[in-house]
Amino acid sequence: MENAFEEIAVLAEKHQQVQTLMHYVNHETLRAEHERQPKGKATGIDGVTKEGYDLELEDNIDALMKKLKAFSYRPQAVRRTYIPKAGSDKLRPLGIPSYEDKLVQGAMRRILDEIYEGKFCNFSYGFRKGKSCHQALHEVNQTIMFKGVNYIVDADIKGFFDNVNHDWLMKFLGHDIGDKNFLRYISRFLKAGIVEDLAYFESDKGTPQGGLISPILANVYLHYVLDIWFEKVVKKQCQGEAHIVRYADDFVCLFEYKREAEKFFVALEKRLRKFGLELSREKSKIIMFGRRAKHNSEWGSETFDFVGFTHINGKTRTGKYRLVHQTSKKKLSAKYQSVKDWLRQSMHEKLSDKIKAINLKIRGHYAYYGISGNYAGIRKFYDFVVKALYKVENRRSQRNSMTWERYERLLEKFPILRPRLYVNIWQMP
Repeated sequence: MENAFEEIAVLAEKHQQVQTLMHYVNHETLRAEHERQPKGKATGIDGVTKEGYDLELEDNIDALMKKLKAFSYRPQAVRRTYIPKAGSDKLRPLGIPSYEDKLVQGAMRRILDEIYEGKFCNFSYGFRKGKSCHQALHEVNQTIMFKGVNYIVDADIKGFFDNVNHDWLMKFLGHDIGDKNFLRYISRFLKAGIVEDLAYFESDKGTPQGGLISPILANVYLHYVLDIWFEKVVKKQCQGEAHIVRYADDFVCLFEYKREAEKFFVALEKRLRKFGLELSREKSKIIMFGRRAKHNSEWGSETFDFVGFTHINGKTRTGKYRLVHQTSKKKLSAKYQSVKDWLRQSMHEKLSDKIKAINLKIRGHYAYYGISGNYAGIRKFYDFVVKALYKVENRRSQRNSMTWERYERLLEKFPILRPRLYVNIWQMP
């Protein structure tokens, strides 16, 4: 099966358009997608679980393949629900596709990954095999530290995933894919609609909520709307240095000259508008930044956020310039609220069980935010968790409140995972 997908990459490299792709969505690839699905997940409008589908797996896949070959397969609407948004009173929409839609989307996503992996620009890091947010951070760090960067365009696309224009997306895909049936199924997924509280809503724009195919489609859209335009047009028009680093819809652009940063900002608004997107004026800005901007009185007064970190002009102990990356206050506040909510829900569990669960949660936080120079940030999170757990344990019994000394003794027996750095952002392969 892996060899089959590798064939697609070779074809994509040799030909401008790849033909006959639907035969890669077959018994083998669908069965493999079924195996990849996690157990115990919420169901779409079909109510089918992995466990239920597994009871008659071969018959189910046979029936699915017959519909796909006859072109009678119709994706079902995505079930939309809402979950609390950490650190906010707002709710975040969550889309749950039906089970067979997950399988078909998963197989199609793998095909799209092979087609586009060789086409995407090196500065695009989101949702790609072998690429990570830490690599994106490394590139931002190296570019600001060692290249002629004086200005940052910190841009934010308003509601990107909800506003992808279907017609433009299909044109972009059609540029690289010649299999009409494959493209029709993608179009059907885009137009499948949303069900919320038994009400159906058409989806005339945006990528499928919660869909396995959404990240790659979003990358294709921004590849054509932003990446190629920046590489082929913007950079060639700049006399000074110009760079871009993108992770999904989160991107920063770095310029040597102010006039070129300002010109780009105006052009970016027009470019996005052409393709149905909008720049958030409230969240977008141009700031003076970098080692070469130190001579100006404005230097160091502003920061920018990228992939969950706040980036700050700083200095080493010897007074040399250093780019500092800290956990953003917004993300840290959201994590605090998430911890407090979880501790309230698990208040009456045994302390040992509670700490085991806590350690699983905070290990992920350390792995993401534990980068060079940010030890203080993850230590701050650790201290918060320790204190928050102490408060919860005291609330369990007002009569027998726990002293801090007793709590410390318990932590010696059941330790909370201490912070450590996982990624050297200054030196990466």
